[in-house]
Amino acid sequence: MELEHVLVVGAGQMGGGIAQVVAGSGRSVSLHDAAPGAVERGIETMRRSLGKLAEKGGADPDEVLARVTPVDDLVPADLMIEAIVEDARVKTELFARADEVLPDGAILASNTSSIPITSLGAATSRPDRVIGMHFFNPVPVLNLVEVIRGLETSDETARAIIALAEELGKTPAEARDLPGFVSNRILMPFINEAAYALLEGVAEPEAIDTIARLGFAHPMGPLALADLIGLDTCVAIMDVLYAGLGDPKYAPCPLLRQYVQAGRLGRKAGRGFYRY
Repeated sequence: MELEHVLVVGAGQMGGGIAQVVAGSGRSVSLHDAAPGAVERGIETMRRSLGKLAEKGGADPDEVLARVTPVDDLVPADLMIEAIVEDARVKTELFARADEVLPDGAILASNTSSIPITSLGAATSRPDRVIGMHFFNPVPVLNLVEVIRGLETSDETARAIIALAEELGKTPAEARDLPGFVSNRILMPFINEAAYALLEGVAEPEAIDTIARLGFAHPMGPLALADLIGLDTCVAIMDVLYAGLGDPKYAPCPLLRQYVQAGRLGRKAGRGFYRY
Protein backbone atom coordinates (compact mmCIF):
# COMPACT_ATOMS: atom_id res chain seq x y z
CA MET A 1 0.00 0.00 0.00
CA GLU A 2 1.55 3.29 -1.13
CA LEU A 3 1.32 6.11 1.42
CA GLU A 4 3.03 8.92 -0.47
CA HIS A 5 0.66 11.81 0.36
CA VAL A 6 -0.08 12.31 4.05
CA LEU A 7 -2.59 14.74 5.53
CA VAL A 8 -1.53 15.77 9.04
CA VAL A 9 -4.32 17.40 11.06
CA GLY A 10 -3.02 19.46 13.96
CA ALA A 11 0.09 21.65 13.69
CA GLY A 12 1.01 21.81 17.36
CA GLN A 13 3.89 20.17 19.16
CA MET A 14 2.98 16.65 18.03
CA GLY A 15 1.42 17.38 14.64
CA GLY A 16 4.29 19.61 13.57
CA GLY A 17 6.80 16.96 14.59
CA ILE A 18 4.88 14.28 12.69
CA ALA A 19 4.71 16.49 9.59
CA GLN A 20 8.45 17.08 9.86
CA VAL A 21 9.44 13.40 9.95
CA VAL A 22 6.98 12.45 7.21
CA ALA A 23 8.26 15.22 4.93
CA GLY A 24 11.81 14.26 5.85
CA SER A 25 11.13 10.78 4.45
CA GLY A 26 10.49 12.29 1.02
CA ARG A 27 6.69 12.19 1.21
CA SER A 28 4.27 15.00 0.40
CA VAL A 29 2.52 16.48 3.45
CA SER A 30 -0.64 18.58 3.63
CA LEU A 31 -0.79 20.31 7.04
CA HIS A 32 -4.09 21.55 8.47
CA ASP A 33 -5.03 23.16 11.76
CA ALA A 34 -8.32 24.94 12.43
CA ALA A 35 -6.71 27.42 14.84
CA PRO A 36 -5.72 30.71 13.15
CA GLY A 37 -1.97 30.98 12.68
CA ALA A 38 -1.28 27.46 14.00
CA VAL A 39 0.09 26.08 10.73
CA GLU A 40 2.42 29.05 10.31
CA ARG A 41 3.70 28.63 13.87
CA GLY A 42 4.10 24.91 13.31
CA ILE A 43 6.16 25.43 10.16
CA GLU A 44 8.39 27.93 11.94
CA THR A 45 8.96 25.42 14.75
CA MET A 46 9.81 22.81 12.12
CA ARG A 47 12.28 25.19 10.51
CA ARG A 48 14.10 25.68 13.83
CA SER A 49 14.14 21.95 14.51
CA LEU A 50 15.40 21.13 11.03
CA GLY A 51 18.05 23.83 11.36
CA LYS A 52 19.45 22.18 14.47
CA LEU A 53 19.43 18.78 12.79
CA ALA A 54 21.13 20.24 9.69
CA GLU A 55 24.02 21.37 11.89
CA LYS A 56 24.53 17.70 12.76
CA GLY A 57 24.42 16.57 9.15
CA GLY A 58 20.65 16.41 8.65
CA ALA A 59 18.67 17.33 5.54
CA ASP A 60 18.41 20.85 4.17
CA PRO A 61 15.48 22.54 5.98
CA ASP A 62 14.24 24.28 2.82
CA GLU A 63 14.21 20.99 0.94
CA VAL A 64 12.12 19.27 3.64
CA LEU A 65 9.73 22.18 4.13
CA ALA A 66 9.14 22.41 0.37
CA ARG A 67 7.22 19.15 0.74
CA VAL A 68 4.87 20.62 3.39
CA THR A 69 1.79 22.42 2.03
CA PRO A 70 -0.53 24.37 4.36
CA VAL A 71 -4.22 23.63 3.64
CA ASP A 72 -7.32 25.38 4.95
CA ASP A 73 -9.36 22.19 5.38
CA LEU A 74 -9.21 18.44 4.99
CA VAL A 75 -7.99 17.29 1.57
CA PRO A 76 -7.82 13.90 -0.16
CA ALA A 77 -4.67 11.93 0.72
CA ASP A 78 -3.43 8.36 1.06
CA LEU A 79 -3.26 8.66 4.84
CA MET A 80 -4.53 11.06 7.49
CA ILE A 81 -2.66 11.31 10.77
CA GLU A 82 -4.73 13.18 13.33
CA ALA A 83 -2.89 15.01 16.12
CA ILE A 84 -5.50 17.37 17.57
CA VAL A 85 -6.74 17.98 21.12
CA GLU A 86 -7.19 14.87 23.31
CA ASP A 87 -10.99 15.14 23.29
CA ALA A 88 -13.05 12.12 22.21
CA ARG A 89 -15.95 14.17 20.82
CA VAL A 90 -13.73 16.43 18.73
CA LYS A 91 -11.70 13.51 17.39
CA THR A 92 -14.83 11.51 16.55
CA GLU A 93 -16.28 14.44 14.61
CA LEU A 94 -13.02 14.81 12.69
CA PHE A 95 -12.92 11.12 11.75
CA ALA A 96 -16.51 11.22 10.54
CA ARG A 97 -15.67 14.21 8.33
CA ALA A 98 -12.40 12.70 7.11
CA ASP A 99 -14.34 9.58 6.09
CA GLU A 100 -16.30 11.75 3.65
CA VAL A 101 -13.31 13.67 2.26
CA LEU A 102 -10.54 11.09 1.89
CA PRO A 103 -10.64 8.36 -0.78
CA ASP A 104 -12.18 5.02 0.11
CA GLY A 105 -8.79 3.32 0.17
CA ALA A 106 -7.16 5.88 2.48
CA ILE A 107 -6.11 5.00 6.02
CA LEU A 108 -7.26 7.19 8.93
CA ALA A 109 -4.77 7.17 11.81
CA SER A 110 -4.90 8.85 15.19
CA ASN A 111 -1.98 10.01 17.31
CA THR A 112 -4.22 9.73 20.38
CA SER A 113 -2.52 8.67 23.57
CA SER A 114 -5.60 7.13 25.19
CA ILE A 115 -8.91 7.46 23.28
CA PRO A 116 -10.22 4.11 21.95
CA ILE A 117 -9.40 3.50 18.29
CA THR A 118 -12.49 1.31 17.99
CA SER A 119 -14.75 4.27 18.81
CA LEU A 120 -13.03 6.42 16.18
CA GLY A 121 -13.43 3.66 13.63
CA ALA A 122 -17.12 3.34 14.46
CA ALA A 123 -17.61 6.96 13.37
CA THR A 124 -16.56 6.00 9.84
CA SER A 125 -17.65 3.64 7.08
CA ARG A 126 -14.13 2.12 7.05
CA PRO A 127 -13.31 0.84 10.56
CA ASP A 128 -10.94 -1.67 8.94
CA ARG A 129 -8.79 1.29 7.80
CA VAL A 130 -8.72 3.14 11.15
CA ILE A 131 -5.70 2.67 13.40
CA GLY A 132 -3.72 4.29 16.21
CA MET A 133 -0.28 5.67 15.34
CA HIS A 134 0.97 7.10 18.62
CA PHE A 135 4.23 9.04 18.27
CA PHE A 136 6.29 10.32 21.21
CA ASN A 137 7.46 13.84 21.94
CA PRO A 138 9.72 15.22 20.55
CA VAL A 139 8.74 13.32 17.42
CA PRO A 140 11.95 14.02 15.41
CA VAL A 141 14.07 12.62 18.27
CA LEU A 142 12.19 9.72 19.89
CA ASN A 143 12.04 6.51 17.89
CA LEU A 144 8.96 4.73 19.24
CA VAL A 145 5.59 4.54 17.49
CA GLU A 146 2.87 2.69 19.40
CA VAL A 147 0.58 1.02 16.83
CA ILE A 148 -2.93 0.29 18.09
CA ARG A 149 -5.45 -1.83 16.25
CA GLY A 150 -9.13 -1.16 16.78
CA LEU A 151 -11.55 -4.08 16.91
CA GLU A 152 -12.07 -3.94 13.13
CA THR A 153 -8.60 -2.81 11.99
CA SER A 154 -7.41 -5.08 9.18
CA ASP A 155 -4.09 -6.87 8.96
CA GLU A 156 -3.39 -4.96 5.73
CA THR A 157 -3.85 -1.60 7.49
CA ALA A 158 -1.62 -2.63 10.40
CA ARG A 159 1.09 -3.88 8.04
CA ALA A 160 1.02 -0.62 6.07
CA ILE A 161 1.37 1.54 9.20
CA ILE A 162 4.12 -0.64 10.67
CA ALA A 163 6.00 -0.41 7.37
CA LEU A 164 5.53 3.37 7.27
CA ALA A 165 6.82 3.75 10.84
CA GLU A 166 9.92 1.81 9.91
CA GLU A 167 10.44 3.92 6.78
CA LEU A 168 10.25 7.01 9.00
CA GLY A 169 13.12 5.60 11.03
CA LYS A 170 10.89 4.64 13.94
CA THR A 171 10.46 1.41 15.88
CA PRO A 172 6.80 0.27 15.86
CA ALA A 173 5.38 -1.69 18.79
CA GLU A 174 1.83 -3.04 18.72
CA ALA A 175 -0.66 -2.63 21.56
CA ARG A 176 -4.26 -3.66 22.08
CA ASP A 177 -7.04 -1.10 22.07
CA LEU A 178 -7.51 -0.87 25.83
CA PRO A 179 -7.51 2.37 27.90
CA GLY A 180 -4.13 4.11 27.76
CA PHE A 181 -2.75 1.31 25.54
CA VAL A 182 0.68 0.38 27.01
CA SER A 183 2.61 3.64 27.21
CA ASN A 184 0.16 5.78 29.13
CA ARG A 185 -1.20 2.97 31.27
CA ILE A 186 2.32 2.84 32.71
CA LEU A 187 3.42 6.48 32.39
CA MET A 188 0.38 8.37 33.69
CA PRO A 189 0.18 6.66 37.09
CA PHE A 190 3.91 7.44 37.46
CA ILE A 191 3.28 11.14 36.78
CA ASN A 192 0.16 11.07 38.95
CA GLU A 193 2.05 9.58 41.91
CA ALA A 194 4.75 12.23 41.54
CA ALA A 195 2.01 14.89 41.74
CA TYR A 196 0.68 13.22 44.91
CA ALA A 197 4.20 13.23 46.39
CA LEU A 198 4.30 16.99 45.79
CA LEU A 199 0.76 17.51 47.10
CA GLU A 200 1.54 15.59 50.29
CA GLY A 201 4.80 17.45 50.89
CA VAL A 202 7.06 14.43 50.44
CA ALA A 203 9.53 16.56 48.46
CA GLU A 204 9.82 19.65 46.28
CA PRO A 205 9.49 19.33 42.46
CA GLU A 206 13.24 19.56 41.85
CA ALA A 207 13.97 16.78 44.34
CA ILE A 208 11.21 14.52 42.97
CA ASP A 209 12.54 14.90 39.43
CA THR A 210 16.19 14.54 40.47
CA ILE A 211 15.44 11.27 42.28
CA ALA A 212 13.59 9.94 39.25
CA ARG A 213 16.29 11.02 36.79
CA LEU A 214 19.30 9.79 38.71
CA GLY A 215 17.68 6.89 40.53
CA PHE A 216 15.83 5.43 37.55
CA ALA A 217 18.17 6.70 34.79
CA HIS A 218 15.29 8.60 33.19
CA PRO A 219 16.24 11.49 30.88
CA MET A 220 13.56 13.68 32.48
CA GLY A 221 11.73 13.63 35.80
CA PRO A 222 7.96 12.96 35.90
CA LEU A 223 6.93 16.52 36.78
CA ALA A 224 9.09 18.09 34.07
CA LEU A 225 7.75 15.49 31.66
CA ALA A 226 4.17 16.36 32.62
CA ASP A 227 4.96 20.00 31.86
CA LEU A 228 6.29 18.96 28.45
CA ILE A 229 3.23 16.83 27.67
CA GLY A 230 0.78 19.43 29.00
CA LEU A 231 -1.00 19.06 32.34
CA ASP A 232 -4.38 19.34 30.61
CA THR A 233 -3.44 16.41 28.38
CA CYS A 234 -2.29 14.40 31.40
CA VAL A 235 -5.62 14.99 33.15
CA ALA A 236 -7.54 14.06 29.99
CA ILE A 237 -5.61 10.79 29.68
CA MET A 238 -6.09 9.97 33.37
CA ASP A 239 -9.83 10.59 32.97
CA VAL A 240 -9.94 8.11 30.08
CA LEU A 241 -8.03 5.53 32.14
CA TYR A 242 -10.29 6.04 35.16
CA ALA A 243 -13.50 5.85 33.11
CA GLY A 244 -12.34 2.86 31.09
CA LEU A 245 -10.78 0.76 33.85
CA GLY A 246 -12.88 1.88 36.82
CA ASP A 247 -10.00 1.74 39.29
CA PRO A 248 -9.57 4.74 41.66
CA LYS A 249 -5.78 4.49 41.26
CA TYR A 250 -6.22 6.08 37.83
CA ALA A 251 -8.13 9.14 39.08
CA PRO A 252 -6.14 12.36 38.45
CA CYS A 253 -4.38 13.87 41.46
CA PRO A 254 -6.35 16.90 42.75
CA LEU A 255 -3.22 19.05 42.35
CA LEU A 256 -3.10 18.25 38.63
CA ARG A 257 -6.72 19.34 38.24
CA GLN A 258 -6.10 22.50 40.26
CA TYR A 259 -3.11 23.49 38.10
CA VAL A 260 -5.18 22.97 34.96
CA GLN A 261 -7.99 25.08 36.40
CA ALA A 262 -5.43 27.82 37.12
CA GLY A 263 -4.15 27.72 33.55
CA ARG A 264 -0.81 26.24 34.64
CA LEU A 265 -0.68 23.79 31.73
CA GLY A 266 3.09 23.38 31.51
CA ARG A 267 5.61 24.65 28.99
CA LYS A 268 3.03 25.77 26.46
CA ALA A 269 1.53 28.14 29.05
CA GLY A 270 4.84 29.28 30.55
CA ARG A 271 4.10 27.64 33.87
CA GLY A 272 3.18 24.22 35.23
CA PHE A 273 5.15 22.53 37.98
CA TYR A 274 7.95 24.86 36.86
CA ARG A 275 8.19 28.31 35.29
CA TYR A 276 9.37 28.62 31.67
